[in-house]
Amino acid sequence: MRKLIGADFDSLFLATNGDVELDLAKVRYIGDPAAGLFLDDLNIREAAFKSWVSDVRAAPDQIAVLYRLAPHLQKGHPRPRITALPLAVLGNDADLRILADWTAEETCRALSRSNLLSVISHLSSRAMAQKLIAISEVRSTLDVDYVVTGTIRRQGADFIVDFDFIDARSGAILWNRHLSCPATHFTQELHGRLENVIQSIGRTIADAAIRYVRDKPMPVIEDHQLIIAGVSLMHRSPIRDFLRSYAYLAEAAARMPNSAEAYAWIGKWYVLSVFKGLSTDRKGDTQNALDNTARALDIDPHSSFSLTIDGFANSNLLKNMEIAESRYNAALDVNPNESLSWLLRGALMAFQDDGAAAIRATQTARRLSPIDPFGYYYDSFASTAYIAAEDFENALMRAEMSLAVNDRHLSTMRTRTTALHFLGRHEEARASAQDLMRRHPSFNIDEYKRNHPSADRRAGMRVIEALTASGIH
Repeated sequence: MRKLIGADFDSLFLATNGDVELDLAKVRYIGDPAAGLFLDDLNIREAAFKSWVSDVRAAPDQIAVLYRLAPHLQKGHPRPRITALPLAVLGNDADLRILADWTAEETCRALSRSNLLSVISHLSSRAMAQKLIAISEVRSTLDVDYVVTGTIRRQGADFIVDFDFIDARSGAILWNRHLSCPATHFTQELHGRLENVIQSIGRTIADAAIRYVRDKPMPVIEDHQLIIAGVSLMHRSPIRDFLRSYAYLAEAAARMPNSAEAYAWIGKWYVLSVFKGLSTDRKGDTQNALDNTARALDIDPHSSFSLTIDGFANSNLLKNMEIAESRYNAALDVNPNESLSWLLRGALMAFQDDGAAAIRATQTARRLSPIDPFGYYYDSFASTAYIAAEDFENALMRAEMSLAVNDRHLSTMRTRTTALHFLGRHEEARASAQDLMRRHPSFNIDEYKRNHPSADRRAGMRVIEALTASGIH
């Protein structure tokens, strides 16, 4: 083989005394692994080889694993795919049929604001909703992982909507929700009533991904499960979950090298690693964050999400506020509904002591992110915005809401302590400071002064004053 292939042999194969192994990084798979017999027409008559081929053919999962190992494979999709079917109408009410379709449209529109989902328009599923269908047919026709379906009916003066959220792979109903709206105000009230449905979808998909990847070998995990699991673990409280998340995101980037989102999420992971004080190489990980956001923007210069994360890195790691603001503005020019851009722009305004603008931006972000299962993150930045505006009551309320979900988030613990101090609740502020130091023993005021982007601004000086008065040095 070496003689026939020549100089390229060593780049394609790893040869030892006992084995010749093909480098799968150099392999591009075409077609489907189930389309045809494994190694068909390879006429090697060696008995041991023929026995091995028979064993592999008898275990299709082994072939699937090999197929998924190919890093250049682009068959998968980076995000879970979901659609909302127009609701089934119980009866022949023409008005209800219009509302059934509109409800599906509004559900898809709300879901599409998330960076974690790919939403198939309800227009694609409209024809399927006109007849009784099997969930397997929806999955095969629309290539979706999850389906929102349900019914709508009249009951007296009300419209009654029952939603079912279904795993399209298994057909299992993951949950259902029952809504009742006055018929005369249905279109006005549905948006607010849908919020709980949309939030439940986000939390369910995130939690399901974490359960799915637990104890599974990396090669058998589907592409879209890698990113959703990695992002979900990144935003969970235990440090071990944050550290585990990187492996899933890195695997997603290796399998989907043309996915800007995968590299942007890795960039965010490095930003959080440095900003949370978990990095053992601040300079190196800062460069890793910038390298990954640059890679994401090389792949897709107009990705609003990638622009946002690049702004996040410039703001929080380099204190380069001008570049950060330009990135957030560019992201919002591309997608005015990019909730994370609004949120991080709000944080930037807070760092620059514009509390009123910070509050407006974080409130906009919250309205645009009903699906986000990481609400604590939004509440944390909202708390920072209220600190900048010297509204310490609301700052404390938002901090407590955030900490109820993630009780070790460092910046939230700082804003809680700051709010308590300036509200004159000094004993509680000292207790909050002690809790912060118990969870983050390496934190100190000098580090905050060196690294935090607002340390030399009025908002940052308030934090320093409050933390120092509460016993942190």
